Amino acid sequence: MFEITFLGTSASAPSVKRGLSAQLVKHNEYRFLIDCGEGTQRQILQAGLGFKRLNHILITHGHLDHILGLAGLLSTFMRWETIDHLEIYGPRSALERIDDLLTRVVLRGARPPMPLTLIPITPGVFFEGDDFRVSAFPVHHRGSESLGYLFEEHSRRPFLPEKADALGVPAGPLRRDLVEGRSVRLPDGRTITPDMVLGEERPGTRLVHVGDCGETESLSGIVHGADALVIEATYLEEEREMAHQFSHLTARMAAELAQRAGVKALYLTHLSRRYREKDILTEAQSVFPDAVVVRDFDTFTVKRNE
Repeated sequence: MFEITFLGTSASAPSVKRGLSAQLVKHNEYRFLIDCGEGTQRQILQAGLGFKRLNHILITHGHLDHILGLAGLLSTFMRWETIDHLEIYGPRSALERIDDLLTRVVLRGARPPMPLTLIPITPGVFFEGDDFRVSAFPVHHRGSESLGYLFEEHSRRPFLPEKADALGVPAGPLRRDLVEGRSVRLPDGRTITPDMVLGEERPGTRLVHVGDCGETESLSGIVHGADALVIEATYLEEEREMAHQFSHLTARMAAELAQRAGVKALYLTHLSRRYREKDILTEAQSVFPDAVVVRDFDTFTVKRNE
């Protein structure tokens, strides 16, 4: 299960009600901030999320509306908040720009208040937790080096308590060992293997996050069957040519991807101030009826329905 909180949902420039791009994904004790537009630290505070365990920041690309908030965040860490380390992941070109911003503008020869590491990544798995992984995939956006992110729980075999009961496996450590894939010996001398009490393997929850994006054909495979897709909807179909010119999507294009790929939930963000929210929603829901146009501070739980 993952939880995502939208901290900023506006495209290019903030509006009265929407901040710039930033989302926080949580899984157990892990927290990942995706992009950090101007004003993100205030959004974090207003959402009541705080800065603890905010050790991992994932950057989709180096455009300023997705990275400028890093300067203020680091400045705050230097004066008020403390974390034990900070890792910023992203395309190499984006990290080069971030390095300039943080070292030349914020630090100016000072030492960062914590170990600070900029980690360039390429498509593939780059983070492994105990029961999930995070991988990057290429996204096409206006000539920039851009990445999307896939959060994916490991597949698992569900424990079948009725089978354990029938075999006389007592509750407690023996059942835990079986769930973790180890055979156990019962007091009467019988050996019980995991296959005797575990069901068929089931895929884990999949959350796909796409930042700024100019086309969807290349995304169909990675998005296929996702439990949730977060993606931009900067324009309406009536200005599809402008969307193409600036390498963004219309709400309809995003909804068509979700419909084609069979995703379970669609969350639309990165909205232009030129449109009314209800018009974006109407266009998307004409293709994908369950589409949601998110607002700042909306929080959703993403889990696989079994």
